[in-house]
Amino acid sequence: MPVIIKRNEIQDYIGFEAEPTAWHQVTQEQINQFADCTLDHQFIHVDPEAAKKTPFGTTIAHGFLSLSMLSHFAESFTTVIGGFYMGINSGFDKVRFINPVVVNSKIRALAKVLEIEETKPGQFRTKTQVTLEIEGVEKPALVAEWIGIQMVK
Repeated sequence: MPVIIKRNEIQDYIGFEAEPTAWHQVTQEQINQFADCTLDHQFIHVDPEAAKKTPFGTTIAHGFLSLSMLSHFAESFTTVIGGFYMGINSGFDKVRFINPVVVNSKIRALAKVLEIEETKPGQFRTKTQVTLEIEGVEKPALVAEWIGIQMVK
Protein backbone atom coordinates (compact mmCIF):
# COMPACT_ATOMS: atom_id res chain seq x y z
CA MET A 1 0.00 0.00 0.00
CA PRO A 2 1.26 3.49 -0.78
CA VAL A 3 2.14 5.86 2.05
CA ILE A 4 -0.13 8.93 2.00
CA ILE A 5 1.65 12.22 2.72
CA LYS A 6 -0.13 15.38 3.86
CA ARG A 7 0.96 18.47 1.92
CA ASN A 8 2.24 20.19 5.05
CA GLU A 9 4.41 17.14 5.86
CA ILE A 10 6.16 16.73 2.50
CA GLN A 11 9.56 17.88 3.78
CA ASP A 12 9.35 15.30 6.59
CA TYR A 13 9.37 12.54 3.95
CA ILE A 14 12.56 13.54 2.15
CA GLY A 15 14.88 10.63 2.93
CA PHE A 16 11.96 8.34 3.84
CA GLU A 17 12.75 4.67 3.16
CA ALA A 18 9.80 2.41 2.43
CA GLU A 19 9.62 -1.15 3.67
CA PRO A 20 11.17 -3.62 1.20
CA THR A 21 8.66 -5.06 -1.24
CA ALA A 22 7.72 -8.72 -1.40
CA TRP A 23 10.05 -11.00 -3.35
CA HIS A 24 9.25 -11.87 -6.98
CA GLN A 25 10.78 -14.88 -8.73
CA VAL A 26 11.95 -14.22 -12.30
CA THR A 27 11.15 -17.33 -14.34
CA GLN A 28 12.31 -18.45 -17.76
CA GLU A 29 8.73 -18.03 -18.98
CA GLN A 30 8.75 -14.36 -17.92
CA ILE A 31 12.14 -13.84 -19.60
CA ASN A 32 10.88 -15.50 -22.80
CA GLN A 33 7.72 -13.37 -22.81
CA PHE A 34 9.81 -10.23 -22.39
CA ALA A 35 12.07 -11.38 -25.26
CA ASP A 36 8.99 -11.88 -27.45
CA CYS A 37 7.57 -8.49 -26.51
CA THR A 38 10.83 -6.59 -27.17
CA LEU A 39 12.10 -8.79 -30.02
CA ASP A 40 15.33 -9.25 -28.06
CA HIS A 41 16.05 -12.97 -28.35
CA GLN A 42 19.76 -13.02 -27.51
CA PHE A 43 20.79 -16.52 -26.51
CA ILE A 44 21.91 -15.41 -23.04
CA HIS A 45 18.25 -14.76 -22.27
CA VAL A 46 16.36 -17.52 -24.09
CA ASP A 47 18.66 -20.48 -24.79
CA PRO A 48 19.47 -22.36 -21.57
CA GLU A 49 21.86 -24.79 -23.31
CA ALA A 50 23.95 -22.06 -24.92
CA ALA A 51 23.80 -19.95 -21.74
CA LYS A 52 25.37 -22.82 -19.74
CA LYS A 53 28.64 -22.06 -21.56
CA THR A 54 28.72 -18.44 -20.35
CA PRO A 55 30.20 -17.17 -17.08
CA PHE A 56 26.64 -17.07 -15.67
CA GLY A 57 26.05 -20.79 -16.28
CA THR A 58 22.41 -20.17 -17.12
CA THR A 59 20.09 -17.65 -18.70
CA ILE A 60 19.77 -14.13 -17.32
CA ALA A 61 16.94 -11.63 -17.39
CA HIS A 62 17.20 -8.66 -19.72
CA GLY A 63 18.37 -5.55 -17.91
CA PHE A 64 15.28 -3.79 -19.21
CA LEU A 65 13.08 -6.57 -17.82
CA SER A 66 14.60 -5.95 -14.40
CA LEU A 67 14.07 -2.20 -14.82
CA SER A 68 10.47 -2.66 -15.98
CA MET A 69 9.71 -4.65 -12.83
CA LEU A 70 9.92 -1.37 -10.90
CA SER A 71 6.39 -0.63 -12.15
CA HIS A 72 5.18 -3.79 -10.45
CA PHE A 73 7.00 -3.03 -7.21
CA ALA A 74 5.99 0.66 -7.12
CA GLU A 75 2.53 -0.25 -5.86
CA SER A 76 4.20 -1.33 -2.61
CA PHE A 77 6.72 1.47 -2.08
CA THR A 78 5.18 4.61 -3.56
CA THR A 79 4.54 7.66 -1.42
CA VAL A 80 1.60 9.75 -2.62
CA ILE A 81 0.43 13.18 -1.65
CA GLY A 82 -3.05 13.45 -0.18
CA GLY A 83 -5.59 14.22 -2.92
CA PHE A 84 -3.60 12.20 -5.47
CA TYR A 85 -5.66 11.28 -8.52
CA MET A 86 -3.12 10.52 -11.25
CA GLY A 87 0.55 9.71 -11.64
CA ILE A 88 2.80 9.94 -14.67
CA ASN A 89 6.14 8.22 -15.22
CA SER A 90 8.57 10.98 -16.22
CA GLY A 91 11.67 8.80 -16.66
CA PHE A 92 14.97 8.35 -14.87
CA ASP A 93 17.86 10.61 -13.95
CA LYS A 94 20.18 7.64 -13.47
CA VAL A 95 20.01 3.91 -14.08
CA ARG A 96 22.91 1.57 -13.36
CA PHE A 97 22.76 -2.16 -14.07
CA ILE A 98 25.12 -3.65 -11.51
CA ASN A 99 24.49 -7.38 -11.40
CA PRO A 100 22.60 -9.75 -13.72
CA VAL A 101 19.44 -11.47 -12.54
CA VAL A 102 19.87 -15.16 -13.29
CA VAL A 103 16.80 -17.23 -14.08
CA ASN A 104 14.74 -18.28 -11.04
CA SER A 105 16.31 -15.59 -8.84
CA LYS A 106 14.07 -13.66 -6.50
CA ILE A 107 14.13 -9.87 -6.66
CA ARG A 108 12.61 -7.10 -4.56
CA ALA A 109 12.75 -3.31 -4.45
CA LEU A 110 13.95 -0.88 -1.81
CA ALA A 111 12.90 2.75 -2.23
CA LYS A 112 14.04 6.04 -0.76
CA VAL A 113 12.39 9.42 -1.39
CA LEU A 114 15.02 11.87 -2.63
CA GLU A 115 12.90 14.88 -3.67
CA ILE A 116 9.32 16.12 -3.75
CA GLU A 117 8.72 19.48 -5.37
CA GLU A 118 5.52 21.29 -6.31
CA THR A 119 6.24 22.46 -9.86
CA LYS A 120 2.75 23.88 -10.54
CA PRO A 121 -0.29 24.18 -8.30
CA GLY A 122 -1.49 20.61 -7.73
CA GLN A 123 1.44 19.05 -9.63
CA PHE A 124 4.36 17.49 -7.77
CA ARG A 125 7.63 16.13 -9.19
CA THR A 126 9.05 13.24 -7.18
CA LYS A 127 12.44 11.58 -7.34
CA THR A 128 12.82 8.16 -5.76
CA GLN A 129 15.98 6.09 -5.53
CA VAL A 130 15.07 2.47 -6.18
CA THR A 131 17.42 -0.43 -5.57
CA LEU A 132 16.51 -3.83 -7.01
CA GLU A 133 17.94 -6.51 -4.73
CA ILE A 134 18.61 -10.13 -5.66
CA GLU A 135 17.96 -12.59 -2.86
CA GLY A 136 21.22 -13.99 -1.47
CA VAL A 137 23.44 -11.73 -3.61
CA GLU A 138 25.44 -8.89 -2.06
CA LYS A 139 25.35 -6.48 -5.01
CA PRO A 140 21.96 -5.33 -6.34
CA ALA A 141 20.69 -5.89 -9.86
CA LEU A 142 20.26 -2.17 -10.41
CA VAL A 143 19.98 1.23 -8.83
CA ALA A 144 17.83 3.94 -10.42
CA GLU A 145 16.63 7.46 -9.70
CA TRP A 146 13.02 7.42 -10.87
CA ILE A 147 11.14 10.64 -11.64
CA GLY A 148 7.38 10.81 -11.34
CA ILE A 149 4.68 13.45 -11.59
CA GLN A 150 1.75 13.36 -9.19
CA MET A 151 -1.46 15.23 -9.91
CA VAL A 152 -3.22 16.25 -6.70
CA LYS A 153 -6.67 17.78 -6.15
